[in-house]
Amino acid sequence: MTAPAAPQATFVEVDEGSAGQRLDNFLIRELKGVPKTHVYRIIRSGEVRVNKGRASADTRVVQGDIVRVPPTRVSDKVAEKLEKPAPAREFPVLFEDDHLLAIDKPAGVAVHGGSGVSFGVIEQLRQARPQAKFLELVHRLDRETSGILLVAKKRSALTNLQDQFRERETGKTYLAMVSGTWPANKKVIDVPLHKYLQADGERRVKVVARDDPDGMRSITLVKVARRVALPTGEASLLEVTIKTGRTHQIRVHLASQGHAILGDDKYGDFELNKALARAGLKRMFLHAWRLAFTHPASGEAVSLQSPLPSALAAFSREA
Repeated sequence: MTAPAAPQATFVEVDEGSAGQRLDNFLIRELKGVPKTHVYRIIRSGEVRVNKGRASADTRVVQGDIVRVPPTRVSDKVAEKLEKPAPAREFPVLFEDDHLLAIDKPAGVAVHGGSGVSFGVIEQLRQARPQAKFLELVHRLDRETSGILLVAKKRSALTNLQDQFRERETGKTYLAMVSGTWPANKKVIDVPLHKYLQADGERRVKVVARDDPDGMRSITLVKVARRVALPTGEASLLEVTIKTGRTHQIRVHLASQGHAILGDDKYGDFELNKALARAGLKRMFLHAWRLAFTHPASGEAVSLQSPLPSALAAFSREA
């Protein structure tokens, strides 16, 4: 009985859609289900070759490059998950052309798989659009946040838009409802944030002192849209513009001022949230409302708006 043939390396040619990517990101996309730690290990060991030469994780691949990918295997659990792809799903479209897609993301849907979530918006879109050569998230929204989400349809659009986000050249305004009366003179929150993991591995963020070496400067602008009367007491509907895009920035900044976002299960008021759920608010009141940016190809100004979902609009009547 002959032994089964040893698995062989494969050779992948970099296409136009992948050109410009870092080698590590190219491999993570190519080797679906393979842990990132393993991807970095095979790059460091020299098993991955670009045009027959060794390369580092931050090497940018070019169209036409030939990448040697060593044989890898994934766990049976991961393999089973990969055999069951995300269900195809389209989302309401706010803007679309050959370069980018802007969708209205519903609350309760993660933007991508991972951290206990099998799939998210991007995986569902790829299944719904099998002819699309390239679909990548430009930025992220928390799972329970609804509203405008940008997806790039070309590598050039992705890098251009991500540069705009990084350089704070975009205008991002959210609608958030918080408990109590937000002071009208409290217009700027400029407080550093620090991301950490709890004992159970859950990601959290907290406000830290200005001289904290782990603190990241974070700036949030707040404008009171209107006061709102709820069955649970007075609340404030806020227009919140972020100048930095830190994880959970709006949620933590508002809660740090004593006015947590209604329905926030991480940083909010647990008892108040239970009362609000009985009154009909069963999600976090945070919505990506407006987004302004420069079109990555034409250079024209683009301004998008997503109306409040009905579940939130019902709670935003003026006091």
